[in-house]
Amino acid sequence: MGMTAVAEVLDKTPPALRSGSEPALRQISAPAIAAPAAKGDRRKSLRRLALTAGLLAAVAGGGWYGDYWWTTGRFIESTDDAYVGGNVTPLAPHVDGFIERVLVTDNERVHAGQVLIELDPRDYQSALENTQAVLKARAAAADSLRAQYTLQQSTIRQQEADIIAKKAQATFASQEAARAHVLAQQSFGSRQTEDHNVALEQEAQAAVTVAQAALEAANQQLKVLDAQIAQADAAVAQAKADVHTAELNLSYTEIKSPIDGYVGNRAGQIGAYVTHGTYLISVTPADGLWVDANFKEDQLARMVPGQIVNLTADALPGHVFHGHVASLQPGTGAVFSVIPAENATGNFTKIVQRVPVRVVLDNGDPALMRLRPGLSTIVNVDTREGGVS
Repeated sequence: MGMTAVAEVLDKTPPALRSGSEPALRQISAPAIAAPAAKGDRRKSLRRLALTAGLLAAVAGGGWYGDYWWTTGRFIESTDDAYVGGNVTPLAPHVDGFIERVLVTDNERVHAGQVLIELDPRDYQSALENTQAVLKARAAAADSLRAQYTLQQSTIRQQEADIIAKKAQATFASQEAARAHVLAQQSFGSRQTEDHNVALEQEAQAAVTVAQAALEAANQQLKVLDAQIAQADAAVAQAKADVHTAELNLSYTEIKSPIDGYVGNRAGQIGAYVTHGTYLISVTPADGLWVDANFKEDQLARMVPGQIVNLTADALPGHVFHGHVASLQPGTGAVFSVIPAENATGNFTKIVQRVPVRVVLDNGDPALMRLRPGLSTIVNVDTREGGVS
């Protein structure tokens, strides 16, 4: 390497200098030979410095991670077997009919009470008008019976007054007959006069009896009217119930959203005939979502309701949601399956079981509006004693 450097220096040396003495050539070639050696030493120093810095960084990182694991990490239980849940509401009509209008599109945001689908209402409108007419007729009949009842009460009062008058007449006739009898006994009156007064007395008593019988008949008629009014009122109540049922059936031609949320899986189409209970559309909730995290059984030793939860969703990478443990399912997923596992026969292979843990999300995060039921999440539960919210 040294001879090559000398040759390069000689090639670049002017002719005037090249013909000079040997000391001049030595002065030129010495620095050129020493330069590569200095660069090599500098590279070694840089490598040592980088190695030292990397070692220090590794030691510092290891110390930081060790501290984190000792104070926090060993208390964090994590799982990626977790999914967003929500009360997805499938909607179906209460009544039969043809779909007249579909007022929403797929994935549209809707509010509670908003009409989503309308059935043809004409048959139910006609039924409502018919029941209303029946109600009016029965109400009029009941009113007529009440008017008769009031009139009958007036008749009874009149007959009661007539009885009082006839009793007074009978009393007077009885007194006249008694006086006529006394006069006839004393020869101051004729026998004919006595007989006449006795006849008048009997006639007055008979009139009282007739009036009392008429009063009794009027009272019986009042009871009959009372029963008829009760029957008419029952008919009116039945007609009102029929009107209410018809109103409900008419209102059922409008399929409304029961919650705030988003339209999904719309199956109803205009012109289709549907019967009650036919699936038409679903609404997923806009809020009130939760997460069901399936933890291994060996992760549950320190897990209790109320512990703080941080989680991320695959649909929103980098964003951390906050919540808390609401409850632990009272059994593994296998226990509640349609066909539970039976390990009493055959060869047994132990499988770590998972227990669903319900996590409630804390409100106040605008990003919650972007979550949808079924999304995958990664859940981290802080099981420290101080990790309970």
